[in-house]
Amino acid sequence: MKTSVIIATCRRPEALGRLLESLKAQLAEKGRELFIAENGSAEPCAVTLDGARIHRLHDARPGKCRVQNRCIGQASGEIVVCLDDDLVAAPDYLSQVESFFDGHPEFAAMKGRTLAARDPKAAAGESWVYLDLPIVDHGERVVEVRGVVGANMAFRKRAFDLVGLFDERLGPGAAGHEEETEMSARLRAAGLRIGYAPRALVYHEVDPARADAARFIRVARERGRCRMLHERHGAAAIVTANVIGHIRLLAARMLGAGPARLAREQKKLAIAQGMLDGLSRPSPAPLNRGTAPPVA
Repeated sequence: MKTSVIIATCRRPEALGRLLESLKAQLAEKGRELFIAENGSAEPCAVTLDGARIHRLHDARPGKCRVQNRCIGQASGEIVVCLDDDLVAAPDYLSQVESFFDGHPEFAAMKGRTLAARDPKAAAGESWVYLDLPIVDHGERVVEVRGVVGANMAFRKRAFDLVGLFDERLGPGAAGHEEETEMSARLRAAGLRIGYAPRALVYHEVDPARADAARFIRVARERGRCRMLHERHGAAAIVTANVIGHIRLLAARMLGAGPARLAREQKKLAIAQGMLDGLSRPSPAPLNRGTAPPVA
């Protein structure tokens, strides 16, 4: 089983270097290849990995999905692993990904386990509730799940042949989010199953600078707008969600709810507000969801 690893990155050479170091010994094994999918920077960042051949695709234009799709088009592996750059992989991460697909032929895609690299509360103090890290921990057993999470996910290559590539309207550098949510919906619609792999473990960096209430609400509102690009929602349901969101947040404040509960209610309301924003904006057609040809 050959495995292609794609790391999406944008102007974070230090973080990328840490992830590459954690993968160095694993990528030295036969049958594994590495792609760095870099976007949004004038020049590629200067990183190397001794003993491993790196396929580098760079696009100065912002857009994670666009350059990631190009890498998928070039990938020769039966398994395609997609990682964000602000992670550190467990020493046996790739072996566990391969074991998951080998042992579970019923699954076309994998949602890996993602834990915080350090205690968020200790790192960010009282503002830790606004970190909104993509933590994934469904326990120790392999189970079927509804969707993947973009930081740590993998696919059988043939799944892309069946459902197409990532929607380039979505994701960082474009609308901002939801590319994995939209992909998961297409997989399910095609009758393909997604499994959670507890031993495909990575650790997500904890940056206290991200623990900011304004950023937290902005990101949640962006998620709502992204949702309107790839899902159908009626105006009445969206208005109702906004009214309920305001009531729930007000009630939480009046009842003296703790910071975590307040953050959850703020997030729900901001998503609903983002969906309301999306009602007045026409949705462009999906971009490049077909199978990408290899790029020279």
